Amino acid sequence: MKYRVLDVMNDALGLVKKSDLRGATALIRKALSGETAPEGEAGDEKAQPHRPSAKVISLPPRRPLGETLRALRARPMISPGAPEAPEPPPAPDLGERFLKRTYRGPAGSLDYRLYLPADHERRKLALVIMLHGCTQNPEDFALGTRMNDLAEEFGLIVAYPHQTRLANPNGCWNWFDRRHQNRGSGEPAKLAGLAQALAKEFDVRRERVFAAGLSAGGAMAEVLAATYPDVFEAVGIHSGLPYKSAADVPSAFAVMKGTATFDPAPLAASGRHVRKIIFHGLADSTVNPVNGEHIFDEIERGEISFARSDLDWPIEGGRVSRTAMKDADGRPVAEQWLVEGGGHAWFGGDPRGSFTQTVGLDASRVMVRFFLGNAGGSLS
Repeated sequence: MKYRVLDVMNDALGLVKKSDLRGATALIRKALSGETAPEGEAGDEKAQPHRPSAKVISLPPRRPLGETLRALRARPMISPGAPEAPEPPPAPDLGERFLKRTYRGPAGSLDYRLYLPADHERRKLALVIMLHGCTQNPEDFALGTRMNDLAEEFGLIVAYPHQTRLANPNGCWNWFDRRHQNRGSGEPAKLAGLAQALAKEFDVRRERVFAAGLSAGGAMAEVLAATYPDVFEAVGIHSGLPYKSAADVPSAFAVMKGTATFDPAPLAASGRHVRKIIFHGLADSTVNPVNGEHIFDEIERGEISFARSDLDWPIEGGRVSRTAMKDADGRPVAEQWLVEGGGHAWFGGDPRGSFTQTVGLDASRVMVRFFLGNAGGSLS
């Protein structure tokens, strides 16, 4: 017995509903070729039809069969009962003292979050500008670094500028773009302007103004050290890159891989050098640790001789080494922390934040100790 077109289309639609597009296509092709329906298939009035009980949906009139099949093949496959894509998690609640603010200056505006310790009116304050990495935001970075907890302990006001996706598709600070590598314009000017405005508002002395960042944020902290040494006393560079080591996107990827060659940027024309603390994981596959080495090596290029000391001890899953340089008065000038087994993440951060890693080293606490010039600091 020949296939009957109405039966064939009903059966084919039943197979489509079961996500069996291959079977539906084969059935229709057999019918169009004039083949005889085997017993039990469409057209056999004595056989029990294998049809869905759902209502038959008529095909649109005058639509060619080939076009219909192409549309069926292109239709997205959705599993029955599959949940919809989850909504992004809500921003963490970091308390009423985690304020939303906007800075407006000659170089442009910046939205940022500002954390104020509970008793900031009665304390001698310091200011830290925290620069998040790519794909992060101020809330995520504050949670991951735990810097707000240290703000309460040490009397810090902490600002977290937000790099929007309009400024960079991945939310990265544009450390590799020539337009953002010089004093007086672009992102460095906005960030330095924000720091100056906050220092004036909260009566923070210049020698207590700092910047720190992760990855692209660390690279931008290095840019600030080079372009605004009169604004920042010290910077923290976590998994970052040297100043002017790239001038566009291709060279940025090359320097991140550690395969680029570049000439070190000239030292600050003012003759003043910003103190630096550098963290890098030796297992960082995103930003090669040679970049941290370059930043530290450049500090020794100056005419001033520094006293150097090296320490090395075991931590969870490997070892950590610290190289420190001090001036003739014993004041810390630079520190480099290299972590065996450390990846592209903020060491000792809260795991609820992105790009954090527990390695037995609290980068935030060590960084604040360096900023404030404390002799000691907990590594827990």
